[in-house]
Amino acid sequence: MSQLWKEETKFKYWLIVEEAVAWAQGELGIIPKTLHPKLKKAKIDVKKITEIEEIVQHDVIAFLKSIEKPLGRDAKLLHFGLTSYDIVDTALALRCLIACNYILSAMKDLAKTTKQLAQKHKYTLMMGRTHGIHAQPITFGLKCLSWHEEIIRNIQRIQTAQNNLGYGKISGAVGAYTEIDPKVESLALKRLGLKPEPVSTQIIPRDRYAELLTSLAILASSLERIVTEIRNLQRTEINELAEPFGKSQRGSSAMPHKKNPIICERIGSLARVVRSFAQVGLENISLWHERDLTNSANERIIIPSSTSLIHYMILKLNNVLRGLEVNTEKMKENIDKSKEQFFSQGLMLAMVKKGIDRDQAYKITQRLAFVAKEKNENFSKIVLQDTEINKLFKEKEIKNLFSWQRLLKNIDYIFKRTIGS
Repeated sequence: MSQLWKEETKFKYWLIVEEAVAWAQGELGIIPKTLHPKLKKAKIDVKKITEIEEIVQHDVIAFLKSIEKPLGRDAKLLHFGLTSYDIVDTALALRCLIACNYILSAMKDLAKTTKQLAQKHKYTLMMGRTHGIHAQPITFGLKCLSWHEEIIRNIQRIQTAQNNLGYGKISGAVGAYTEIDPKVESLALKRLGLKPEPVSTQIIPRDRYAELLTSLAILASSLERIVTEIRNLQRTEINELAEPFGKSQRGSSAMPHKKNPIICERIGSLARVVRSFAQVGLENISLWHERDLTNSANERIIIPSSTSLIHYMILKLNNVLRGLEVNTEKMKENIDKSKEQFFSQGLMLAMVKKGIDRDQAYKITQRLAFVAKEKNENFSKIVLQDTEINKLFKEKEIKNLFSWQRLLKNIDYIFKRTIGS
C-alpha cells in the first residue's frame, strides 16, 4: 500500500495512461504509431520532475517535459488533445482500484478470523450488557458473529465503491471532446480496464471518491466498535477479554504491572482521522462549474491516507483477534454476580400469560428483583418464597422459568441463518 502511493508510482501510472492514449491515437491514425513504443521505454525521474515543477509550477507539464527528450521528434505528439486531468484522474482511478483490492483482501482475512472466533465460542456464556448494565446472558460467539456480519457488510460497501471507481476520462478540456475523438477514450480505457465516465466535466465527478471515503469511514467506525468492546471487556473490573501482550512488552513506564490495550486504542484513534477525511471528500463534490482546484490539494492527503490507514487498522485488528485472550472463568463469574436477575423478563411474561396485567406483572417482578439485589440472594430463591407468585405458579413451573437452556435456545438458529453452522 505504501508503495502504491509514492510519488514515483504516481508518475508511473501517469505514463501508463499516456501510453494507452498514444496507442489508441496511433491505432485510429490520429498520430503516427511511432510514439507509443518510445513511451514504453520512457523512464521516470522524480528529481527531474520536481526541478522542472519548481520552474513551471505545474505538475503535469513538469512530468511531460521530463520524458520529452527520448521521444525525439515525436515529443510534439505527446498529450495530444488532452487536458491534465485526463491523465491524473484516470491514473488515480487505477490506483484506487488497486488500493481497494489490498483492503478487500485484508478484510476477507478479518472476516475469516471473526468467523472462527464465533464458531469456537458459539456456546461460551457471557453476560450481555445494555447501558453498561447486566441485561441477559449471551454467548461470546454471538458477539463475534455480530462483528463478522458487520465486516461482511463493509466488504460489500467497499466492493460497490470500487465498482463505481472503475471509470476514467479522456474527454479533454471541460469534458466535451472538443480536440479529442471519443473513440480514443473508448480504446484507451478498454486497454486500461476502465469504463468511460458517462458525462465528465474536466474531471471525474467527485461523488465517486466521496463514496469510497465514506465507505472507508463506515468501515473505520466498525473496526472502532470491535476494539471499543475489547477495551471495555479488558477493564480490570470486567476482565473477560484482553488483547495479546508480548513476553518482552512493557505496559507503562511508571507501573510495571500494567497491560494496556494499546493496539485497540490506536485503532480507535485512527478511526477518528479516517472519518474526518470523509467529510473533506463530501465537500469535494461541489466544485465551481466544470472544475476548480479545491479538491486537488486535499486529495493528495485524504485518499492515500484513508486507504493506507484503513489497511493498517485491519491488519492490526486481525492480529489482536488472532491472539485474543478469552477469560471464560471470568465470564462465568460475572454472570453469577447478577444472581439470576436476568430471568426477570421471563417471569414477567409468564405472569402475563396467566392473565395478570402487564404493568402489574412488571411491578411484581421489579419488586422481587430489587429485594434479591438488596439481600444479595439468587432471584429464583426470592421468587420461590413469594406468596403472590406461589398463587400463580407451581414450584416446577417457577424452576422452569429459570432454565439456562431457555435463554439460549435460539443461538443455533442465529448462526444457521448467517454462516450456516
